[in-house]
Amino acid sequence: MIVRPVKVSDLPALMALVQQAGPGFTTLPANEERLTHRVRWAQRAFAEQVERADADYLFVLEDDDMRVVGVSAMAGAVGMREPWYNYRVGVTVSSAPDLGIQRQIPTLFLNNELTGQSELCSLFLSHDQRHGSNGRLLSLGRLLFAAEFPHLFGEKMIAELRGSADEQGCSPFWDSLGRHFFQMDFSHADYLSGLGNKAFIAELMPRQPLYACMLTEAAQAAIGQAHPNTEPALKILQAEGFAHKGYIDIFDAGPVIEAPLHNIRTVRDSAELTLSLGSPDEQAPLWLIHNRRLENCRITVAHARRVGSSLMIDRLTAKRLQLQPGNSVRAVMLPNQQQQAVAA
Repeated sequence: MIVRPVKVSDLPALMALVQQAGPGFTTLPANEERLTHRVRWAQRAFAEQVERADADYLFVLEDDDMRVVGVSAMAGAVGMREPWYNYRVGVTVSSAPDLGIQRQIPTLFLNNELTGQSELCSLFLSHDQRHGSNGRLLSLGRLLFAAEFPHLFGEKMIAELRGSADEQGCSPFWDSLGRHFFQMDFSHADYLSGLGNKAFIAELMPRQPLYACMLTEAAQAAIGQAHPNTEPALKILQAEGFAHKGYIDIFDAGPVIEAPLHNIRTVRDSAELTLSLGSPDEQAPLWLIHNRRLENCRITVAHARRVGSSLMIDRLTAKRLQLQPGNSVRAVMLPNQQQQAVAA
């Protein structure tokens, strides 16, 4: 398996993945025109033909038979061209000392405070590939890319995770709050946002702080809770140093997690090493390895052994990376965990 930049020829496979993912995968909607535009724009980003505010790095996971079986992405900066909205969960304190009453009320504040940060997004792994290290390669490969090219990204990396929803895709948070202002169902509002049409949010969403206690109990319980399908991706990123600091999605109240780029485990612990060929056995640790190229980026996971400043890999891994002995790689040992990042 390799992670590489998307190509126009990947469009049919991408459309199949998006359709498999279903309506919750709103950052990559099943819209052929929009998908084609995003693929072509990603190619420009990898060619360094766009500013950071417009950069969209779209990756695919490809097996040795050249089948595209997964997708993931990173945005260079959110909110620089159009507003980026979240709720921040804070507290409003009310007190009446004469009556001996004091209340701390969870309150939702509409804000644009994450503007300019980089975002992990659009992750989906085909159902039949959710095994081994595929999920970690698809999720963490992006971070190794960021470690190699930190100048392309902001000081902080964020990830907006899918929130709670029932089997029909209905969100209790949306039903209790958003639908009163937007007069459309959750899936349609999320779809419009995924297409890049965010102006309606500013036009229709109330600017005043909202007391969470006014929501239904189900909606309150959904605040900051990730969808069960997203839990594996959440655990992988938490192990990388991501944490929930109180920001949530304005539609389904899913958690927005964040971490300083320089302090993310994959970024912090990665090293520049010289490639050598050998025969590391399956007892050798698994490494995440990047060929240090931008437009022709290749990232894979393989058993490898580090000796000083050299990383020994086998010939198949070198072929996947399109490298020769003596070439430089950026690599980091995979953490010892079994979670599969499947959707976010």
